[in-house]
Amino acid sequence: MNQRTGYELLDHTADLGVRVTAPTFLALLPVAVEALYATIGDVRPGAVVGRERLEYQGSDLAALFRDFLADLLYRFETRSEVAVRIEPLAFSSGRLAAEATFAAVDVQTSELEREVKAVTYHELALRETPGGVEAHFIVDI
Repeated sequence: MNQRTGYELLDHTADLGVRVTAPTFLALLPVAVEALYATIGDVRPGAVVGRERLEYQGSDLAALFRDFLADLLYRFETRSEVAVRIEPLAFSSGRLAAEATFAAVDVQTSELEREVKAVTYHELALRETPGGVEAHFIVDI
């Protein structure tokens, strides 16, 4: 059975839960980035501002996944930039790496629905499923 990629936003009291699915851990990364921005609203990119290699190391893959998303949220908040392309390079054996292309947020066409304060460790999970992989994370709003 093949699992399709996708995500679902899950309401929570002062938080918003997100479940992301994909056929592989590498395929999960771009979908998770799309889901992260969806928690903020309809975020529209403007002009491309650069490309950067993002790399994280550690023994806990779920924590690396959270750190990756937290860095993208921080960049959104501090530089008003969004990742418009994620090329996953590694997501296993204690390493997460990706090439990211960033664009400025187009504030005139974006519809920002909520302020996301953080990607939390609460209920953070990565797991293999019969059809692929699934991630669950919660953002503090």
